[in-house]
Amino acid sequence: MTEISCAELKKLREAGTPHQLIDVREPYEHDACTIGGTLIPLGEVVDRLSEIRRDVPVIFHCKSGNRAAAIIQALESRYGFSGLINLKGGIQAWSAEVETLNCD
Repeated sequence: MTEISCAELKKLREAGTPHQLIDVREPYEHDACTIGGTLIPLGEVVDRLSEIRRDVPVIFHCKSGNRAAAIIQALESRYGFSGLINLKGGIQAWSAEVETLNCD
């Protein structure tokens, strides 16, 4: 599975490189803190496949990276997606490495 570090995502965003960021956490987690992107809770991803772009890199994130990794595997093996990217360490890593967030 392809992963991107928080530093790499920060550079991508600063450069204005086209991409889609999808947050697969639950709404209450997203409400507590966010790094932007589209909220599609893990349990809704399959019902919202049409919202996942295929023309730009798509980066998934969650709290630690585990849920994002699981949905990426499912999307690639069952739904024909390719090249999906997991934010390594999720929003916890982002908060530790890029921008301090209060996600608790």
